[in-house]
Amino acid sequence: MEYLVWNLDPVMFTIMGIKIQWYGVLFATAITTGFLVMKRIYALEGLNPDSLDDLLIYSVIGIVVGARLGHVFFYEPEYYLANPLLIPAIWKGGLASHGGTVGVVLAMYFYKRKAQLPFIYLLDRLAVGTGIFCFFVRMGNFANSEIVGITTDKPWAIIFERVDMLPRHPAQLYEAIAYLAIFITMWLLYRYTHIKQKQGALVGLFLALVFGARYLIEFVKVRQAEFAQEWAMSVGQMLSIPFVLVGLGLFIAAFMVNTKGNK
Repeated sequence: MEYLVWNLDPVMFTIMGIKIQWYGVLFATAITTGFLVMKRIYALEGLNPDSLDDLLIYSVIGIVVGARLGHVFFYEPEYYLANPLLIPAIWKGGLASHGGTVGVVLAMYFYKRKAQLPFIYLLDRLAVGTGIFCFFVRMGNFANSEIVGITTDKPWAIIFERVDMLPRHPAQLYEAIAYLAIFITMWLLYRYTHIKQKQGALVGLFLALVFGARYLIEFVKVRQAEFAQEWAMSVGQMLSIPFVLVGLGLFIAAFMVNTKGNK
């Protein structure tokens, strides 16, 4: 059976000696599209657009710092504790979505003071556009031939030539497709239902769907943490479970509080 061979040059192009990489471009696209969704939400809800610049700054700092520290402490703690000066070297790779999630939540806690908006209200709106951000980030991983899947004989398997010549699950594409579907679902719910009026429902649903998908897709991914190769669950799965539980709790609580309020 012939499989697609993937070997995209990580450098998109070079200009004046500066290498522009696919991952960087797709990460920037992720931030831009997420920002545009929030801009649309602000317009629909009549919110002050002047605070959007602050929203972008807080979000980017929260995502990058949180994702980097998440990778350092969740996946390669021994290496970075032995080489602490390399912790800020994000250009060498190593960002963890679980840490990025915690980082952006903390960033929104501080941003709410500037925007003078309720914390949960902000998280609900931010959750709507985060799926499209996640989609482009995983496409960046695919471009880089990283976070690959385990070997398989499925007809849609891909050979990542930069890794080896074995057919593997395109796990990055599985996640990208899942996140795109979640974004579309979240946007339709936000625009055409009353779910946005139930505080915590949107962010709860987002956490449950995204990290539920992440938990399942981890079964076909090569484990990243060397120290957890023999564990029953991968580090990604163990980190996903609390997010799923928190998400379900927020979602259920949002409807329970609403129901009690209507009695």
